[in-house]
Amino acid sequence: MSEKIILSRRFLGPPVELYGMLPLEADNSSWLESHGHSFGHFVDGKWLKPDGRETYSIKNPTSGELLATTLQGSREDVNAAVNAATKAYATWTQLPGYVRARHLYNVARTIQKHQRLLSLLESLDSGKLIREARDTDLPLVVRHFYHHAGWAQLMDVEMKDWKPLGVVAALIPRNFSLLTLTWKVCPALAMGNTVVLKPASSTRLAALFLAEVCSQAGLPPGVLNVITGDSGLGEALATHPGIDKVAFAGSAQVGRSLRRATAGTGKKLSLQLGGKLPFIVFDSADLDSAVDGLVDAIWLNQGQVHSAGSQLLLQESIAKDFIQRLKHRMGQLRLGDSLDKAVDMVALADEKQRDAIECLVEAARAEGAEVRSDVPVLSGLLERITGHFKDWEALALGNSTPYGMVASVWTETLPLALEVARSLQVGTVWINGHNMLDAASAFGGYKESGFGRDGGKEGLYEYVRPIWENRPQPCTLDLKNKTFATSQGSVLPPVTAENRVPCSVTREPEGKIPSVDRTYKLYYGGAQKRPDSMSSRAVLDHAAAHKAAPGWSKQSAHTRAQILYYLAENLEVRRAEMASQLKVLTGAQEEAALREVDLSVQRLFYWAAYSDKYGGVVQETSLYGASLLFREPLGVVGIACPDEQPLLSFVSLLAPAIIRGNCVVIIPSERYPLLTLDFYQVPFSLFLGSFLLGFSLCFTAITNIYGFNLFFYILYVFTGCKPPWDLDWGIHFIKK
Repeated sequence: MSEKIILSRRFLGPPVELYGMLPLEADNSSWLESHGHSFGHFVDGKWLKPDGRETYSIKNPTSGELLATTLQGSREDVNAAVNAATKAYATWTQLPGYVRARHLYNVARTIQKHQRLLSLLESLDSGKLIREARDTDLPLVVRHFYHHAGWAQLMDVEMKDWKPLGVVAALIPRNFSLLTLTWKVCPALAMGNTVVLKPASSTRLAALFLAEVCSQAGLPPGVLNVITGDSGLGEALATHPGIDKVAFAGSAQVGRSLRRATAGTGKKLSLQLGGKLPFIVFDSADLDSAVDGLVDAIWLNQGQVHSAGSQLLLQESIAKDFIQRLKHRMGQLRLGDSLDKAVDMVALADEKQRDAIECLVEAARAEGAEVRSDVPVLSGLLERITGHFKDWEALALGNSTPYGMVASVWTETLPLALEVARSLQVGTVWINGHNMLDAASAFGGYKESGFGRDGGKEGLYEYVRPIWENRPQPCTLDLKNKTFATSQGSVLPPVTAENRVPCSVTREPEGKIPSVDRTYKLYYGGAQKRPDSMSSRAVLDHAAAHKAAPGWSKQSAHTRAQILYYLAENLEVRRAEMASQLKVLTGAQEEAALREVDLSVQRLFYWAAYSDKYGGVVQETSLYGASLLFREPLGVVGIACPDEQPLLSFVSLLAPAIIRGNCVVIIPSERYPLLTLDFYQVPFSLFLGSFLLGFSLCFTAITNIYGFNLFFYILYVFTGCKPPWDLDWGIHFIKK
């Protein structure tokens, strides 16, 4: 299940001093000088400076002034940090929730004592505007620690069926480095995990200072460790066998690399990526507010932000007026020093970013764009790439991008705003505002913008697993993926004569007259069909599920519940027949077979009852306005069922998926598939999509094929044997 957050109106915040340069305080210089402007790693509660390491210079992006040198870590440093975190985990996870809550509370209090210094470090380190760091980032950092101290206190009640993962690796980008690391560290620590943090190469000082602050606040040694280095160090940390979870924020390209690197290891992974995101303005919007919102959406932190609204979509009737207002507003942007509270834009985080932007500027100039030297704006290029739409074309344009992190909708018509917000395929939608964030409101992406959530109760689930589940262990298979499953391959063990399934279990043939052969087929697209291969091998036709997905997800919860009730009623009518099949196929006793059928009926009723009980909530945040959370279907879900209790397991996995609006491609029990072929004869709704039988291929083979199929949003594998973890490429495997 995925969550979408919809927030309305902009939080203005308290009055702040607006003008003048913020002086470099003595505390800032003294902290740097106390370390000799040279920093190592912070591991096991103390500074670690191993010999023989290269160094990296941290400079003020505005002036080029050298601030400090930091270490370029190695694999030995990764081992030391992971070992310290593993050792600390043994005691940290055993602490009562209220004790962990006190630690997080103390950290929040200590950050508040050093809030001005942290703001300065964040500004000098990354080039961020001091007023953004001081008035936006630091209050949110403190808010996250307080908020998650509450969740640590309540874990035994609200998360009683969950347990921590272990050691978490947090990989943080250069933009919003302090705030982003807080999103990862707070829920991890609150749920009883320990953390090894690797900040971006160019923005390290704030992370190192925060680690020292946590130690000063009394956080036990090894609970939070910070190591510095290049991208290779991040890869070494993510692939370390002692890491149980990788939390990454950064580019989509690196996110894909991490997905491949962690596939097959059993590690949990969450990705917060970026992309081109829609900023939709209707003719019913307050245009001046929308222009200011766009400036905030695009140029916040010099545009170095994952939630930038870079896909401007304007209703046709107001397009020219809006662009003229936007040009005028951009002409008023002020450039200057990051410590000047009266400027709007400052230097980029590093020289590589500047060089990349200069290349884009020259390319835009070559294409005929108007490039103004007084303001960093490509107004001609902006007008050319702006999308104009009529009526409801905005939805198609907004959903046409492969990304789905955030969107903002601008209109004074509330029904229109909510309808568009519900239909956009993004994780967070802001109404008449942009970049409205709070610790109690979940934040995360769809599609190529990643998966997983930060903030709120939804963000806690990224750092826990069910109490019955152990970490899946890697299983290596000697497979040639280019030729795998291209031939008929392995054959299932033969069915012995005593266990042979009769053609009919309801009537014995009279005399010596043979019964009529009963040919089982596949079920997809609402009909029984023969395999594409004209044999008993697998069928890779998932188009039916994708065609059915939009229609099925739009059915009301009541309609989906009625279909499950109808399935339960018809299964109850065939109770004796299905129990007889179970008895013959599995060798179960009659009483056990009848009980499995009864439990299957009960399970259908259970999930039907849940259909309209899990739609969403109104979240309480510090923002002015409402924050709504909607739980949406994932899309097309692949499921592979176990052999144990084949009918009950099939029903238990199918029902929750379809009741929440997903379409399903499901592999029934490899050994006992005929039960499910009888089950689909119970009248199915045409909205259910695909119902796939894979009993002719071995379980490992068919899950391999699905694991490499990119049309699945998620693949669940439930089996008593080890599933093919090394084939987990872009797909979640969950072992029960």
